[in-house]
Amino acid sequence: MARDTSPESPAPVRSISGDIADWIARLGPIWVEGQIAQISRRPGMRMAWITLRDVDVEMSLSVVVDVAVLDRMPDPAAEGQRVVVHAKPEFYTGRGSLQLRAREIRPVGRGALLEEIERLRTLFAAEGLFAAERKRPLPFLPRRIGLVSGRASAAMKDVLVNARLRWPAVEFEVREVAVQGVAAVSEVVAAVQDLNADPLVDVIVIARGGGSVEDLLPFSNETMVRAVAKSRAPIVSAIGHEQDVPLIDLVADLRASTPTDAAKRIVPDWAAENALIHEARVRASSAVTNRIRREREVVGELTTRSRRNLHHRIATARQENTHLIAQVRALSPLATLERGYAVVVLVDDDQAALAIVRDPEQVTQGDHLRVRVAHGSFNVVRED
Repeated sequence: MARDTSPESPAPVRSISGDIADWIARLGPIWVEGQIAQISRRPGMRMAWITLRDVDVEMSLSVVVDVAVLDRMPDPAAEGQRVVVHAKPEFYTGRGSLQLRAREIRPVGRGALLEEIERLRTLFAAEGLFAAERKRPLPFLPRRIGLVSGRASAAMKDVLVNARLRWPAVEFEVREVAVQGVAAVSEVVAAVQDLNADPLVDVIVIARGGGSVEDLLPFSNETMVRAVAKSRAPIVSAIGHEQDVPLIDLVADLRASTPTDAAKRIVPDWAAENALIHEARVRASSAVTNRIRREREVVGELTTRSRRNLHHRIATARQENTHLIAQVRALSPLATLERGYAVVVLVDDDQAALAIVRDPEQVTQGDHLRVRVAHGSFNVVRED
């Protein structure tokens, strides 16, 4: 029951602390699952302290356990291990803190881990997160590549070295994070979100050099998978493990078999592209040369055909002209004159033509006449 308190009659800390302890003491033992974030076990001490962390969010509980309980475990407890703890909540009044007093600790077996991964796989598949139509193509030549990998890891070196061998001018924005253990999920998710905030980052590579099922658990974590699915930039998963496929391999836009394979996928090969450009130039030059040759042949054929047609038309015109000349000559008065006839024209004193003489009555004595014959003309005067 709540204490009857007021500003004038407050309860002391010890009383409230005792009430909380009494209330929590009435709670029964519970089973709780989490990940060991830290173990503090000192030589000669009968008790050990464990920080038990939630596998999905930044939340933890303090667990106090008898070392004999730890010693009964099949394998020594280790940081990053998934466990199920049977414990009773208790409130430590001295520090005003809540803790769990463990009575039994069981490691989560490989089978249970695989069952959980399979459950999540089914869930994500039903939501369409693995659908092929969600996969986005990688940019041909990214402006900047985001790289999320272990601190000073071989995976990071493999991506950087091999990508720069292929394209020396490539730019990277690197985030070194924990890639296993209790901090892996939060650090990888934060790195992906940070890189997505950079508008120049066109693709993000998440790289790790393989590991056991337990080591790769963060990469099947629901929080991380959903962060990858929401990424603005395309994601390349390069976890480097062939046997057990982490779930981010399925939701990523591209799965690379190894970090080295990721480097080959994210940038083109400068030497190969240069060879393609050279080959394209050769093909283009050959195509232009062949086109010019074909056009020259066509122009030559047209010129020859035009000349032939022109010569034919000229010859035809000449024949027609000759025929017309012959006709004109046949109809011309000159042809008549050639047969001995003459044309007599009446002229005045200034030799200007007045009329063609067709009747002797047109001419009187003393009139001047011009007589045109086949080969010239001469003047005469009528005397009679």
